[in-house]
Amino acid sequence: MTWVLNNLDLILELTLEHIRLSILPIVLGFVIAIPLGWLAYRYRLTRGLILTLVGLLYTIPSLALFVILPPLLGIGFLSEANVLIALTIYAVAIMSRSVADALASVDPDIRQAATAVGYSSWSRFWTVDFPLAGPVLLAGLRVVAVSTVSLLTVGIVVGVQSLGYLFTNGYQRQILASVLTGVVMTVVVALLFDRLLVLLGRVLMPWTRADRRTARRAGGGDDRAALEQQIETPVLAVGRGVQQGSAP
Repeated sequence: MTWVLNNLDLILELTLEHIRLSILPIVLGFVIAIPLGWLAYRYRLTRGLILTLVGLLYTIPSLALFVILPPLLGIGFLSEANVLIALTIYAVAIMSRSVADALASVDPDIRQAATAVGYSSWSRFWTVDFPLAGPVLLAGLRVVAVSTVSLLTVGIVVGVQSLGYLFTNGYQRQILASVLTGVVMTVVVALLFDRLLVLLGRVLMPWTRADRRTARRAGGGDDRAALEQQIETPVLAVGRGVQQGSAP
């Protein structure tokens, strides 16, 4: 406890640095995974190829990836870019499958209804498919966020300062409090990202709150009826948008 009190400034500095470095791979991984996941969903021939390749990328050990990337991309071995690119690759590997699964979860009847009222494939994707796939996308993004926060600690081996410093410093100097503090703060940062994503999901997808209220009102009643109502709520929300978009 004494070590923690004496090093609060260091802990805070490393925590903020860890948060800063985590944001970019999460955002880039999500953005890059959207077209890859769409291709995997849209074309059956490419689904197996894309998902297999991104799955294989995730199996590459992080230390090996830190060594492979610099000569391939012409970046410094001890640079932030090395770690950020590696973490983005892992984020894409996780998120691509989530995007494909999320788009596959959208009811085909809703797509047909949107097309029938005049939506093009592009506008239907952003107006109908993407919003309805939101809950599954959010679940995948939460996994990406927690994974990125955790993997970032390994970046200390290539000189990128983060909470991983508390692990190596504590191990080398035999300070158990430093190691435990690193573990606790990494978990805290991961939980912070997770909670922020949940709150963002509630703001961007208000119909999910209606789903939970419906489920609570159902109580111990008919589970099938409750599930049908949960599915119906976001469908109706987007359906109203489709009707408004088609109105003269």
